[in-house]
This record gives sequence, structure tokens and C-alpha cells, in this order.
Amino acid sequence: QVQLVESGGGLVQPGGSLTLSCAASRSIFSIYAMGWYRQAPGKHRELVAGTTKGGGTNYADSVKGRFTISRDNAKNTVYLQMNSLKPEDTAVYYCNAVDYGLNYWGQGTQVTVSS
Repeated sequence: QVQLVESGGGLVQPGGSLTLSCAASRSIFSIYAMGWYRQAPGKHRELVAGTTKGGGTNYADSVKGRFTISRDNAKNTVYLQMNSLKPEDTAVYYCNAVDYGLNYWGQGTQVTVSS
């Protein structure tokens, strides 16, 4: 089992940047996959970016070239660097871990992009 706690959300102007952090309650070294999802009001939760323990990454088309996911096994933390933010990036962002076929979620952190 693993608990996930997100931080780093907030209000930012269009074109700005934010870095989200996801701290895990135990070592993430062996966790198969970790990622970030988001859910905007009235919309389904969608994958934003993911990373596997082998180092592979994948991104939603809407964020490619703007967002970067990284994984620091020493700190048991996964990050999401978000640049060139757009109003359509506004959502609650959730950290996810897939471990032995089980899904774990954080409580979410709000990101609002608005002038």
C-alpha cells in the first residue's frame, strides 16, 4: 500500500509555470508506474503524464512540449513541471501509482489558470 500527497497547485496567469509534487509514503523505486491525471468540472478524469520504473514517459497530446514528468526515487517523489499554462489546463490534478495491479490516488490539488 502507498499513500500519495500532492502539493504545488495554485492560481497562475496564462503563460505561467507551476511545479506539482507528489510525495509517497514509502519507496517508489519498485512501483511500476506513477503519473498525473486531471479532472476539470464536468469532464472525465484524464491522463496528463506518466512514468514507469524503467524510465519511460508518456504525455497527453494537449500537454506535450509544455509539461515534464520526473521521478526522484531518493525522495520518493514524482514531479510535474508545467510551463506555458493555458486556461484549459485548469483542473484538479491527481497523483496516481500503479503497484501490483492496484491503483492508488492522492487527494488532488487545484490548478487554476486565469488572468
